[in-house]
Amino acid sequence: MVVKTEIPEKLVSLGVLTHEQVGQAIKEAEAAGVSFEKALVKLGYMSEERILEFLAHIYGVEAVNPLAADIPQAVLKLISPEIAMKFKAVPIYKHGRTLAVAMSDPTDMYALNDLKFITGLEIKPMVATETTLAAALEQYYAVQEDLEEMVKGLGEEDIELLEDTEEDEDVGVEEAEQAPVIKFVNSMIADAVRKQASDIHIEPGEKYFRVRFRIDGCLHEVIKQPAKMKGPIISRIKIMSELDIAEKRLPQDGRIKLRVDNKTIDIRVSTLPTIFGEKVVMRILDRSNLMLDLNRFGFEENALKSFKQAIEAPYGMVLVTGPTGSGKTTTLYSALNWINRPDVNIMTSEDPVEYNLEGINQVQINEEIGLTFAKSLRAFLRQDPNIIMVGEIRDTETAEIAIKAALTGHLVLSTIHTNDAPSTIDRLVDMGIQPFLVAASLNLILAQRLVRKICPKCRTQIQVHPEILRGLGIPEEEAATWRFYKGSGCASCNNTGYSGRQGIFEVMPISSTIRKMILDRKSTDLIKRQAIEEGMLTLRQDALRKLRAGITTVEEVLRETAKDA
Repeated sequence: MVVKTEIPEKLVSLGVLTHEQVGQAIKEAEAAGVSFEKALVKLGYMSEERILEFLAHIYGVEAVNPLAADIPQAVLKLISPEIAMKFKAVPIYKHGRTLAVAMSDPTDMYALNDLKFITGLEIKPMVATETTLAAALEQYYAVQEDLEEMVKGLGEEDIELLEDTEEDEDVGVEEAEQAPVIKFVNSMIADAVRKQASDIHIEPGEKYFRVRFRIDGCLHEVIKQPAKMKGPIISRIKIMSELDIAEKRLPQDGRIKLRVDNKTIDIRVSTLPTIFGEKVVMRILDRSNLMLDLNRFGFEENALKSFKQAIEAPYGMVLVTGPTGSGKTTTLYSALNWINRPDVNIMTSEDPVEYNLEGINQVQINEEIGLTFAKSLRAFLRQDPNIIMVGEIRDTETAEIAIKAALTGHLVLSTIHTNDAPSTIDRLVDMGIQPFLVAASLNLILAQRLVRKICPKCRTQIQVHPEILRGLGIPEEEAATWRFYKGSGCASCNNTGYSGRQGIFEVMPISSTIRKMILDRKSTDLIKRQAIEEGMLTLRQDALRKLRAGITTVEEVLRETAKDA
């Protein structure tokens, strides 16, 4: 790699580097076949940011990182890929009759004159490092052709970005909207919404990146493409969610609001740096799919009656437990919807607020500014609430305030992470809550999971091995009377055999006997046995009822529930 002499000389004359350091960097650049700048970074003499500052200073022009610039497609098209590659130049923005162009050598008059002649515009040179320019040329031009090939077979999508960032009025919004990367991202989101996916995962690998949809709780790979194509796709998503596209080293969180097929969709966006680039997860919040009718959740009759009694009580605490993605928030929203009346003041503290509920005061947690669950709870108690919903009890402080509220005339609903209902008591005690406070405050604990439902269009009867049935805990005399089903796979269910999900529930009301057992510090196993004697169905037992009704499969029962002790 030939190194221009003026840059090393300037570095020495300005005292930025020594003769020895410059000499070492030149040797490294020539030996490795890389740019002088990249050699400086590799040897640790200068950072990319410091090099860019230095170049802007010696050339007397504005510095830019073309990878971090939001460049409209209409601006990129002002310079053809061949010319951009020839002059190592990337157009950044157009203002009136002036086109700003990033170059590694903004004093190259030959290139500047040619660009002025080709574009018919005045050229404003900006300086960029050779490393970022090379990456930008690959991203904006080489990858563009591959993206255009990818989207050839895609139809136009009925999708509209709401609360969008303003476009430059000179670039031609209509033309920019036809960019392949925009069309690809729009098509991906629309496809996920139509397939009722809850999440979109965009995952970088060494040679490929892949896109997976989480449908009915399981991930399905839908796209796999060369890794070089992920850059513009992730940048587009960051622009849509108003994230910093230049920041690739730290996690970021944002949101997108859009309309798909005349439905308003909210999307939570999370980015995470990995060894092969940023991973993006998009959580799709489709209000049209939100079911808030407790009577349609799949509760057994006695369990639903107990749950309704607990949430209709004037005070006390109701806890919903289960792993991430088990539907806890939906259950709480449904409970609030059931008890929401004009004569009660309901306040919620959530991280994040997933859906807006009419008539309910919802607060978004923001730990960066100190607005935690505990702090919001303290504020709630000065706001004359009747019912309080806390998104999650994560720490002792939050638990103590929630229990205090439950003991002073408020109904408190919250979630906590435990494996089943009885073990929640031990979890609270382990967090430092005295057993007498746990016993006095709790009304009911609900543990839940979600199992996939068999697709009704391809449901077929199957035989199950007797050994598996014994493992499920089905008595042999009963097994002969049961009928088992499975989906064979069809177009309607994307050949998965499943369509939708069904809740399974373990509802444990805190009876006077169980309160006394908590006070006496009885073991979780003894409390569980007592709850079963009082009529509680365990998660496994409730799942088996769904299995016998032909709602779900043996595999789902085994996947989501543990064998009862």
